[in-house]
Amino acid sequence: MIVTYNWLKEFVDFDMDPQQLADRLTMAGLEVDGMVEIGAGLDSVIVARLNRVEPHPDADRLTVCQVDNGTEVVQVVCGATNHKTGDLIALAQPGTILPGDFKIKKSKIRGQVSMGMLCSEKELGFSEESAGIMILPQDLEPGVPLFDALKLKDVQIEIGLTPNRPDCLSVVGVAREVAAMCGKPLRLPEVTIIEGGSPVEDQASVTIKDDDLCPRYAARMIRDVKIGPSPSWMVSRLESVGMRSINNVVDVTNYVMMELGHPLHAFDYRLLENGEIIVKRASAGETFVTLDGQEHELDNADLMICDGNRSVAMAGVMGGQNSEVQDDTSTILLESAYFKPTSIRRTSKRHGLHTESSHRFERGADIDMVPVALDRAAALIAELSGGQVATGVIDNYPRTLDPQIVELRTERIGQLLGLELEQQHVVELFESIALGVDVQGDGLLRVEVPSFRPDLERDVDLIEEVARLYGYDNVPVTLPQGAMDAEKSPLKQQLETLARNELVAAGFAEVINYSFVAPQSCSHLNLSDGDPRLQQVRILNPLNEEQSVMRTSLVPSLLETVSRNLAYRSHDLRLFELRPVFYPVAGETGGRQELRLAAVLCGRQQPEGWAQSAADVDFFDLKGTAEQLLEALKIDQVDFNAEMSEPYLHPGKSCAVMKDGIQLGTMGEVHPQVLATFDIDEPVFLLDFSLPELVAAAGSHPGFQPLSRYPDVSRDSALLIDENVPAKAIMDIVAKTKVKNIEDTVLFDIYQGAGIPAGKKSLAIRVRYRSTEKTLTEEEVSKAHGKLIKTLCQQLEAEIR
Repeated sequence: MIVTYNWLKEFVDFDMDPQQLADRLTMAGLEVDGMVEIGAGLDSVIVARLNRVEPHPDADRLTVCQVDNGTEVVQVVCGATNHKTGDLIALAQPGTILPGDFKIKKSKIRGQVSMGMLCSEKELGFSEESAGIMILPQDLEPGVPLFDALKLKDVQIEIGLTPNRPDCLSVVGVAREVAAMCGKPLRLPEVTIIEGGSPVEDQASVTIKDDDLCPRYAARMIRDVKIGPSPSWMVSRLESVGMRSINNVVDVTNYVMMELGHPLHAFDYRLLENGEIIVKRASAGETFVTLDGQEHELDNADLMICDGNRSVAMAGVMGGQNSEVQDDTSTILLESAYFKPTSIRRTSKRHGLHTESSHRFERGADIDMVPVALDRAAALIAELSGGQVATGVIDNYPRTLDPQIVELRTERIGQLLGLELEQQHVVELFESIALGVDVQGDGLLRVEVPSFRPDLERDVDLIEEVARLYGYDNVPVTLPQGAMDAEKSPLKQQLETLARNELVAAGFAEVINYSFVAPQSCSHLNLSDGDPRLQQVRILNPLNEEQSVMRTSLVPSLLETVSRNLAYRSHDLRLFELRPVFYPVAGETGGRQELRLAAVLCGRQQPEGWAQSAADVDFFDLKGTAEQLLEALKIDQVDFNAEMSEPYLHPGKSCAVMKDGIQLGTMGEVHPQVLATFDIDEPVFLLDFSLPELVAAAGSHPGFQPLSRYPDVSRDSALLIDENVPAKAIMDIVAKTKVKNIEDTVLFDIYQGAGIPAGKKSLAIRVRYRSTEKTLTEEEVSKAHGKLIKTLCQQLEAEIR
C-alpha cells in the first residue's frame, strides 16, 4: 500500500517528520518498506515565462524561445508546438538531472544556443504520455521551483501490509492508525451531494439473486457528464500513489478507492439493457471479455454483475468491455458493493486476474463503507464532469450484518503481555481505533468490532491491538519461566536419529525430495500390474500434473537425484532419504503412510587421489553399509535371501534382508533397464528398508561383559566345499554348534583355481578361542576345534584341505 505524507496530513494533524512517521508506523505493525521523496533533486526545474517565441531559422519544426527565469532572460530551443508568447512553463536549467537519469546541458541546436529544456509532464514523471510541454497556471511566479509552486513536494511511503489488515488498504485507514498513535482526531472527507432530476429508481433497478456472495449492492446515477481529462491535482495525487490517470470519471473511482479503501465501478448507463443490474452466479461455459481485452470462460462459482441480458462485470475483480465508460458517455451508473472475500479470491485466482479491486475485496472490504464511498465518488464525478446526481440512491441490503462482539478480561492482557494496565487505559486504546467498548465490571470488556476490522475475532486479537497501540518497544523484557523436561524421546524417534547418524558416519548425505510425484513415477520400476505401489493417493489441488500424486516409493526420487547429479559430472555419490511414502486405503481420503529408508551409492570406493584405490563400489560395499546400520540398531542374525528381491534390482546381484521370516527390506544393484529409463549409464547400488520393521526388530543394549584376563588362541582351517554353498552357511553352523569358548569367527580367504576340483571352492576360516576363567590348554583348544570342523564337514559335506 502506497500513501503520501501530505495526503495523510489532510486527515490527521501530526507533527512528525516523514522518517519519524515511518518509524512509528513500523513499530505499530505497519512495516514501511521504503520512502521516496517526490520532487527531490529537482529544485532546478523552475517556473518561467515565455517572453518571445520565434521559428528556428534553420529548422521547420523547432522554435527559439526567450525565457524569463525570474532572474534573467535566456534562450531555449524547443521542439513542441503547444506553447506561445506569455505562457508559463517548466524550465529545466543546465545541470538538472530529470527522471530516467537524463542530464540537461547547455547545447547548440542547429546553430542556436539552448540554455536548458522546456519540460513536458512525461519528462517530469507526472504522466506516461504527453502531447506537448507543460503549460502552467498564470498565477505562478517565475523563478520559483516548480514542485514548490505547484505544492507537489511530498514523500511517498510504501507500507508492506499483512493480509489480515485490509483496513489499512486506504489513506484513511493508515491515517486512523496515525491518529491513534498521536492521540489526535481523525478527519474524514466531507461529502455534499446536490441531487436533481428524476429519481434513480425510475430508471434503474438492482436485484441480488445470490445474496450469500453479495450481501449489499448500492448504486447512484450521474447524468449529463462530460468525459475528459482530470484536473492536475487529481492526476498528481493518483500518480503519487502509483496509479495513472485515465479520465475524470474512472480517476474518481480510483481516487476514492485509494482514499477510503472501497473499490467502485462506473458503468455507461446506455449500455445496460433496461437499466437493470442483476447480481448472480455465472452460467457454466459462459464467456466474458474483461476490460483488458481477455476472454474468460466462466463457471457457476463466478459471481457476475449482469444487466437484463448479459454479464457486464466480473464482480469485485474487473469490469467488462461491453459496458465501459467511453469518450461519449453521458450517463453513469455508479456501483458500490460488498462481496464475499472467498468468492472474489477464488474467481481472481482461477482467471489469473489480480487487480486493486480484487486485492481489497478478497481480504475483506468494509460493508458499512458502501454508501459512504458511493456518495463521495458521486459528488466528485458531478464536480469534475459537470454532471448532475440523480435524486435518491439504490441500496439493496437484504440481510443486515450485525457487528461482532468480542469479550475480553483485562487480566488476560497481563497474562499474555506481562503488562499491568489500568482498565480505563485499555478502553482509551480501543476507542482510539474506533472500537466500541462496554465496561461490564469485574474486569470484563465487551468490545464491538467495526466492520472495517474483520481480523478481530477473538480476545487474543484484541490483546495484540493493545500491544500495538501501547508500543511493542514499551513492553518490558522478561525472561520466560518454566520447568525443565528431561523425558527421553520415543524409541521410534531415537532409532530414526540413530539410522540417520549411522549413514552420515558412513559417508552418506541425506536428500529430501518432494512427496508429490508424477502418476507414472513407479511405472519405470518394472513393477507388475498388481503391485500395490502402482495404486496412488491423488492430490485434490496439485500444482501440476508432474506433482499430482503422493509417492509410494522413495526409489524413483532417489534415482532422479542420482541422474541429476551425474548430469553435473558428480559421479561419486552416497545418498540416502528417510521419508514417508503413502498408500491408499479403501474408504479413506488420506490413506496410510509409512516411513522408508532408502540409500544409493555409485562411483569410486575412495576419493580420487594418488594413494587411493581406483576401484568402483560394488554389492559388498552396499552390504557392508547395511550390516553397519543393522548392527547399530542391534539387529542380529539376519538372512540375506538371494531368492527374494525387487523387479527393479538386478537378478543374481540383489537380495532381501530377512529377520525371523520377516522382510526388513531389499538391496542390490539396480537393473540396467531401470537405469536406462533414468538416463543413468553406470552401475548404481540401492537399499530400501521399512523403518517400522527395523524398529520392531531392533534389540536393546546387550549389556557390558567383563574383559577376559586370559590369552586367546586361534586356529585356521580351510574347507573344500561345493561352490554353490554360501559362506553364510559356515557362519550359521559355527553359531549353532555347542562348542565352548568360541569368541570370534572370521572368513579370511576364498579360493578357486589350480589344485581345486571343478565345482568346488576353498573357504578358510579363523576361529579365536578364549576363556574368561583360565588359560586354555592346547588339548582343550584342539578338542573344541576338532568338534567344530567335524560338524562342518558332516553338515556341508566338506573336506579339510
